[in-house]
Amino acid sequence: MTVLLWTLSLLFAAIILGAVARRIKIPSPSLFALGGVLLALWPHSPRFSIQPDLALALFVAPILMSAGFEASLRDLRENWVALVSLIFVAVSITTAGVAIVARWMVPSMPWAVAITLGAAVSPPDAAAATAVLNEVRLPHRLLAVLEGESLLNDASALLIYRMAMGAALAQTHNPLAELSSLALVLIGSVALGAVFAVLLGNLLNRFSHVPSSIALQFIGVLGMWILADKIELSGVLVTVVAAIVLSRRAALVMPAAMRVSSRAVWDTAVFILNALAFVLVGLQLGPTLDRLGSGPHPRYFAFALATLATVIVTRVGWTVFFNLVMSTAARVLGPRLPRQLAPPSMKRSILAGWCGMRGIVTLGAVLALPNGSGGGPAFPYRDLVVLAAVTVVIGTLIIQGFTLRPLVAMLGMVEDEHEDDELANGRMAMLQAALHSLGSADDGAAAYLREEFSDLLGRADGSRKSFWDEEAVLRRSARTAARNALNELRRSGGIGEAAFQKLLAELDVIELESEARSGW
Repeated sequence: MTVLLWTLSLLFAAIILGAVARRIKIPSPSLFALGGVLLALWPHSPRFSIQPDLALALFVAPILMSAGFEASLRDLRENWVALVSLIFVAVSITTAGVAIVARWMVPSMPWAVAITLGAAVSPPDAAAATAVLNEVRLPHRLLAVLEGESLLNDASALLIYRMAMGAALAQTHNPLAELSSLALVLIGSVALGAVFAVLLGNLLNRFSHVPSSIALQFIGVLGMWILADKIELSGVLVTVVAAIVLSRRAALVMPAAMRVSSRAVWDTAVFILNALAFVLVGLQLGPTLDRLGSGPHPRYFAFALATLATVIVTRVGWTVFFNLVMSTAARVLGPRLPRQLAPPSMKRSILAGWCGMRGIVTLGAVLALPNGSGGGPAFPYRDLVVLAAVTVVIGTLIIQGFTLRPLVAMLGMVEDEHEDDELANGRMAMLQAALHSLGSADDGAAAYLREEFSDLLGRADGSRKSFWDEEAVLRRSARTAARNALNELRRSGGIGEAAFQKLLAELDVIELESEARSGW
């Protein structure tokens, strides 16, 4: 009961912090993490230790599925050069930079241990990036690059991490581990994700019961992550591929009621998981300090802060250097430069470098390091590595998260209208196709639909705006009158509760439809 009470209390606190974050216009994950740190420093605070496997499966997998479901293959193709530079080069440089600094500060630390730390803290977290970027309006191309990076960078980082951890423990790799090379991880993860998406999609299509279908979605996502982990593939890559494939199948075969309900449930679940995850991230400071005991804390914290500074500086330095290289190539090649190689502005490169929040994946990686409790060898310098990783996660969330919006304002970055233009073009294309489907029929029903679609088409191209505004006011007034009449029928006993709830649900659907039509 105590654990349940603390969980509910943390969730309630996260909801309040989220409201405060929206009011003062800072990313909510940063405030969640700060709240967790303050609670961890309270003497009577609970000591929650996140189990690595549970944290990655419970927090990362659903959040990653939700983000991957909205990923754009077109944007990934158009920005593949920038994505490769961040997914592979930035991760490698950060890993090397952290390893060099760690060895310089602790000369007795083996290189394998230092590289393990560098690999664990090198990839920006998908959950953190998605949660923060959704609350900060950025230009479309920059947002596409950052979201694409957050979805794919763990494959390269965790491969380095796995190999370095094995070397640090001086274990003999089994054949399966030896086969887990980068090529196998990439090919196997993509194949597993695609196959799993097809199987899960076929299974979901057999269920017309919406609650059962949604429950299967969560079971499938968590089961897929666990399976990928068991066979040493990238759970991140498997989940992203499955989400992209499923999103295209769902648009064609899933009933509308199931899509609407699924979206509502997933939005709620992702909010709850994000809130709890980042509060728990801050709370990890307490157990970490407990494990360090009464050792030389100033030296520990100096090491952790140096790791944090290295992580931030190397990423910003690489994005700026990459911009200079691409700008030089643009000047040399001139008109012959492919569009995908067009360099971004220096402002966008600086901003991309600053968007490097770490999160649950980094914590899960370092907490998974053996502590010797199972009879096997303990990972060398484990407590120091965990402290450094926790500091990087909390530090990037607070420092970069709190300063991201002011930096956007200082650089003069404004959101482009790329998505708005695509929405307008898409609506018009849909309505024109709907009109064309009516053919030459001129009976009453066809004439009615033709008039309705024509009116919506006029709304989509922005004509007669005052007329549509007046219509929206009248529709709201009509819905209010209908709802009042329905309430009066229930009060007077004219209808029972079951009929009232069904009619209210129908009225809610009409209201949602009217809100959607207002965009047309």
